[in-house]
Amino acid sequence: MKRTSRDIRTANRYEVLRQIIAESPTSRQELAAATGLSLATVATLVGELLDLRMITEVGFEDSAGGRPRGLVAVNGSGGALIGVDIAETYVHVELFDLGLNVLARAEEDVRPSESLPEQVVGHVTTAVGSVVTQAGIEGARVLGVGVSVPGQVDRATGTSEYAPNWDWHDVPLLDLLTEHIAYPLYLDNPLRASAVAELWFGAARGRGNAVVVNLGTGVGAGLVLGGGLHRGVSNSAGEWGHTTMVLDGRPCRCGNHGCVETYVGARGIMLNLREIGPDSTLLHPDDQTATIDALARGLAAGDPVARRAVHETARYLGAGVADLVNLFNPEIVVLSSWVARTLGEPLLHEVREAVNRHALPRPLAATEIVLSPIPTDPVCLGAATFALEGALRAVGQKNGKRTTPPRSRAAAPPS
Repeated sequence: MKRTSRDIRTANRYEVLRQIIAESPTSRQELAAATGLSLATVATLVGELLDLRMITEVGFEDSAGGRPRGLVAVNGSGGALIGVDIAETYVHVELFDLGLNVLARAEEDVRPSESLPEQVVGHVTTAVGSVVTQAGIEGARVLGVGVSVPGQVDRATGTSEYAPNWDWHDVPLLDLLTEHIAYPLYLDNPLRASAVAELWFGAARGRGNAVVVNLGTGVGAGLVLGGGLHRGVSNSAGEWGHTTMVLDGRPCRCGNHGCVETYVGARGIMLNLREIGPDSTLLHPDDQTATIDALARGLAAGDPVARRAVHETARYLGAGVADLVNLFNPEIVVLSSWVARTLGEPLLHEVREAVNRHALPRPLAATEIVLSPIPTDPVCLGAATFALEGALRAVGQKNGKRTTPPRSRAAAPPS
């Protein structure tokens, strides 16, 4: 789709604000150098952001042989953003100021019996209300809510097109949420959210090509190519978890067999553990989180069954990551989400060794493999940036004579 001049202006405004958030305080000259925009364009966009009270003037810095340069910084109190991470076992919500600092958190457990859309919406509604109350802010200060939901998403219509772990098909999720949440809503999935979070504040910052591997109940890969988020033609790029790892292998909830997810997702890890130690006390058959937590404790204590289970998982994961290295030749692969966070360095060490066995030497030599360094929930952080871009787009539409912000709009960093 061809971008209009308004789209380009919104993308430029977003990029300037992104740089200010990352580098506050900063000068207009530094912003021009970082974004590649002309100084005149940056000055205009900075003026718009000042008018919106998203940023503020904070003084001057000396420049070599010239007039002092004016400095600007993000105005943290200029608004609030909410990021929602809907996962198969929990709903986690965080409220941020405009500097993307966390002001409040809430979490709701999602039991296996609570997979109906209305039940999930109930958890989201409760958690969003909780963070607004905790932060003690006026509702008018909430600029938007970014919502991440697993599976394939149509951002334009706010539809969860396909979530295999819940057997959702064409669920009008944003419509359902709008019945309970009054703030502007922006929908996408965790692959995109985690990739944006790493681009802004994590291991992919300053990298032109990166792969962010989400390891949870579901598995996928957020792709950063040529400095921008890669979505594919139908916003479904990165469904690496549903590529075939083993022909005629384990059945997957997507309907196929042998998918990557069935060997390295939380359920797959539980199957690995059951095959290695069917009577192991580490296994909690009906509780993914408890099982992964027990594996982490077992690793720390030197439990041989835990070590074997993680080694077996890393064999599969390393082969899958090697495929990503060979296909995309990234500068960095980031292991993210709750399974990677819980199993931590022992998993990372095993994965690196497995990738070394499977990847081609030339692309591997250019690739780092790391754990996500983001201390908060990266999906919530990424989802909040969707709301931020949506707010900036709504401003552009209002200035273009549109008086009300859209209920849902595509929200992604400019590429």
